[in-house]
Amino acid sequence: MLATILQGIGGFYYAMDDTGAVHQVRAQRKLRRDRMKPKVGDRAEITPGEGEEDGWLQAILPRKNELTRPPVANIDVAVIVAAAAAPLPDLMMADRLMVNARRANIDVRLVITKCDLDEGLAAEVAGQYRGAACAPLRVSSRTGEGLDELRAALAGRVCALAGQSGAGKSTLINALYGLDLETGDLSRRIDRGKNTTRSCRLIPVAGGGMVLDTPGFSLLETDVFDPVELKDSYPEFAPLEGGCYFQPCYHASEPRCAVRDAVERGEIDPKRHGRYVELLQDMRQRWRERYD
Repeated sequence: MLATILQGIGGFYYAMDDTGAVHQVRAQRKLRRDRMKPKVGDRAEITPGEGEEDGWLQAILPRKNELTRPPVANIDVAVIVAAAAAPLPDLMMADRLMVNARRANIDVRLVITKCDLDEGLAAEVAGQYRGAACAPLRVSSRTGEGLDELRAALAGRVCALAGQSGAGKSTLINALYGLDLETGDLSRRIDRGKNTTRSCRLIPVAGGGMVLDTPGFSLLETDVFDPVELKDSYPEFAPLEGGCYFQPCYHASEPRCAVRDAVERGEIDPKRHGRYVELLQDMRQRWRERYD
């Protein structure tokens, strides 16, 4: 039968079939031989176990997209979560997440949590992403601000919440869907997997769609690719493409650059552009060293 992988822990996978039943399965050896590691969100062919026996995960269906970190597949939208309070938002990490998601053809949404704790910081973060096609939304799990709008935007979609540790991803999911991620039905079914901070978990939610709670992290590398392609992951640059004197233009230090001119005019946030230049420098270095 076909099923969707909800979670993987210690060599066991928990897959939900189209009736909503969850099966505990193990991956067949042929998947390991083919170096095909199942990911949360995968559609898979499984054979359910009988009685107390585990079933088998036999094949992974072709993925429409995937991410390395968090290690998930078949995502409709990546919700990048940053907090307007402790921990202070790591916007370089947010930018890296956005680049990886856009290169995987995954829609991106920026959500600024804990906005009730520092409205000024929340507004500043949102302002840095003007024109970035990520629809920054300020929310508060405590006051309920922005929750209805976010819930409506995610309805019926498979969403992965990702971001730095402590940004409030699990708390946000609980507030959106009335869940308790530590004691919900899925945690009771998966006795081996109650520590939800250590693995990705796909959760079906009321009204259709699914939400992925992913472990927080403090470091993230952007995938390595030709540095000239980095600018393609910045939607605010797109209307200006072709307006630079040099072609191709990296939009970093070149004279007569339409993007740099837009930064000078305040149309593109200078902090956001500064992080882009830093990412570009890092990508150039890693591109040169890719065969070392």
